[in-house]
Amino acid sequence: MRRVFGAKKNQEPPPTIQDATERINKRGDTVDEKIKKLDSELARYKEQIKKTRPGPAQEALKARAMRVLKQRRMYEGQRDMLYNQTYNLDQVSFAADGLKDAQQTMTALKTANKELKGMMKTVKIQDIDSMQDEMMELMDVSTEIQESLGRSYNVPDDIDEEELMGELDALEADMGAESESSIPTYLQPDKEPDLDAELNLPAAPMGHVPGRQNAQQAEDELGLPSVPRASLRG
Repeated sequence: MRRVFGAKKNQEPPPTIQDATERINKRGDTVDEKIKKLDSELARYKEQIKKTRPGPAQEALKARAMRVLKQRRMYEGQRDMLYNQTYNLDQVSFAADGLKDAQQTMTALKTANKELKGMMKTVKIQDIDSMQDEMMELMDVSTEIQESLGRSYNVPDDIDEEELMGELDALEADMGAESESSIPTYLQPDKEPDLDAELNLPAAPMGHVPGRQNAQQAEDELGLPSVPRASLRG
């Protein structure tokens, strides 16, 4: 049967963008090598033309150089064409990668959307509000319990705060007096002695003192004691 109808050949998978890019890059490398060889030939012909005198030999060298130059331009055109193809493939590859990323993003968003919907079914805002209200009530009850347990026993309610403040001031004064009396005398600050009280001297008279004015007048202009005039005559 296979001989009559033949067997199906295994079809090769179509080339990918990466395969096409690699193939074009290889062709471009081959063209670059050919261009380098032609450049070396042109340089050699230029040197020979400079060293050769004008004539048939120089014209033959120029013809060969022109042929090599034409081949070089042809290869440069092929290389530019290959570069354009590579650029187009790169653009297509970039667009394909962008679409793949978009597909993955959409898949991830759909999965997350399903998960969120399932979670929202189990969590209700009414349940959260009721739970918060219960927590507030429990906290209020706990506060009342703590205040009730912290009350003092046998403390009258009609206590005058002014009387308490007066007792507190008196207590502070007593404590200050006790602290001063408990300090030894040699540690207490020294007080200046009252010499007038210890000597018990009489107070100085405040009236007019006789002879004081005469004593002041008995001085001359320079502040020296004046000499009596009777002594000057004698």
